[in-house]
Amino acid sequence: MTVDQISAFAILAGVLVFFIGGWLRYDFVAFGALFAAVVAGIVPSDGAFVGFGNPAVVTVALVLMISEGLRQSGVVDLIAEYAIPDTRSPTLLIAVLAGLAAALSGLMNNVGALALLMPVALQAARRSEMSPALLLMPLSFGSILGGMTTLIGTPPNILVSNFRADRTGEAFGMFDYSWVGVPVAAAGVAFIALVGWRLIPASRTSPASGDAEFDIQPYMTEIRITEASALAGCFMLEAMDQLAEKDVTVAGLIRGDQLIPYPGMTERARDQDILVVTGDADALEKAIADFKLDLVGDQEIEPGAIKSDRISLIEAVVTPGARIAGMTLREIGLRTRYRLNLLAVSRHGKRTMTRMNEHRFRPGDVLLLQGDTDQIGDTLRRIGCLPLAQRSLGVGRHRRALFATAVFTAAIAAAAFKVVPITIAFGVAIAVMILGRIVSPSRAYASIEWPVLILLGCMIPVGEALDRTGAAGLIAQGIVAVTDQFPVVVALILVMVVTMTLSDIMNNAATAVVMAPISVQIAERLNSNPDAFLMAVAIGASCAFLTPIGHQNNTLIMGPGGYRFGDYWRMGLPLEILVVAVSVPVLMYAWPL
Repeated sequence: MTVDQISAFAILAGVLVFFIGGWLRYDFVAFGALFAAVVAGIVPSDGAFVGFGNPAVVTVALVLMISEGLRQSGVVDLIAEYAIPDTRSPTLLIAVLAGLAAALSGLMNNVGALALLMPVALQAARRSEMSPALLLMPLSFGSILGGMTTLIGTPPNILVSNFRADRTGEAFGMFDYSWVGVPVAAAGVAFIALVGWRLIPASRTSPASGDAEFDIQPYMTEIRITEASALAGCFMLEAMDQLAEKDVTVAGLIRGDQLIPYPGMTERARDQDILVVTGDADALEKAIADFKLDLVGDQEIEPGAIKSDRISLIEAVVTPGARIAGMTLREIGLRTRYRLNLLAVSRHGKRTMTRMNEHRFRPGDVLLLQGDTDQIGDTLRRIGCLPLAQRSLGVGRHRRALFATAVFTAAIAAAAFKVVPITIAFGVAIAVMILGRIVSPSRAYASIEWPVLILLGCMIPVGEALDRTGAAGLIAQGIVAVTDQFPVVVALILVMVVTMTLSDIMNNAATAVVMAPISVQIAERLNSNPDAFLMAVAIGASCAFLTPIGHQNNTLIMGPGGYRFGDYWRMGLPLEILVVAVSVPVLMYAWPL
């Protein structure tokens, strides 16, 4: 091997280790890999950032903005409102939810589709007295399956299409993926609805585990500040921080007849002020004694005491790449900066109301938050949390949904019939949505998952370096040597299985970047059709079903569903085997070897 090839393999190995370890966010890992490649000389310094100008990166950004426009218009809300049956049959409910998620994921970003349908699934679980765990994993897997059906369903499809354009001058079309993706998605959804949900551990799906809401009533009470209290005369924010040190969270200040959830910066605690607080019995007892406070009565108060028309309680899940991920409550400044009160935290289905000041947030954590009713949705978006409550449809939403659907359909048609490139079609569509007040510019920009774009912009030059240095050729040569005594289809299956395996432990977009050049090299050495192998990579990259870290959707459902790391493979492994069994014959028919 040459020095450049050794460098390429070392960087690839480092990327895999850091992706699997999860010590750094995937965008930082990609950024480090790019600069390591520049230092090693396998990526020229003047070409380090060409990946950010790649059409695939632009297309992913536009797809995310289009998805936000569809979300804001209420299209999916209307579909969910009329499509979800009122039934206690798990098979029927799962079939509808997973099928709807698959259908929507083919037309919008699959993370966005899950975000829209997860509150619907949670509401359906409560209505049907089922555990959320029974519905959320099938919903996530359905959305992932649907992503493989069109060009815009998932970033790996866009990357594979762009790689083909670089090699042959012609990209895959909007519905080229459908020939294989639709049969695979249909078979996968049928398996999930009929068999898959039964493989989820019974401890997660029992009715007793189905209460997704936080029961904070036993931990909530009122305490009065007395003249002798150490808190009397302190600034309220300082008093709230001192109580937080004792693991007591202030959910509101009652002064006279007025509830004040967010005291001003200059507001001071007064004698006879009443604080609505949450915390366990030991923490409350210690705080009352240390600060010389009075307990108002000896019975708990209703959660409604900290809600009003202006103030709402809402559950939200921390998303991968969230601004608050890896930070503590103190570091975030959740109350002072974002005007949110954190009342409770749940991780893997286990709820805690203690040590919240020291709790370091992770993707998948479920939070119970109190905030301004009109602002809480935008605030959650800013900190990177997804609300777990279904939105109400506003006045005029039907008309806006119709307009957004027409704009989106026109963009899809223009791209599918190659009237204009997809980047132009989607760019015009999002501009029309902004001008039509379907989505604001700020929301459109906020919908872009910048860590994903950083990942793509950094990994594309690294993937090209693997190809250019011959490292991809060496990997291809090894795979060809292993399968040399077998039919070409064995190599095709091996490419798909390797891609699936990588996608389960590292980001699926990064997997596509790495495997696309390798698959083409294998096809060329076997004198076979490169398109079949590229499609195998696209299918494999969309099959992250074994772990919660392979796909963002699997991470998002982990907290609300109360899943453990090892729960995913129970349904995911047979589903991946089914995907291979269905996709390979269909792929060979649609893209002959």
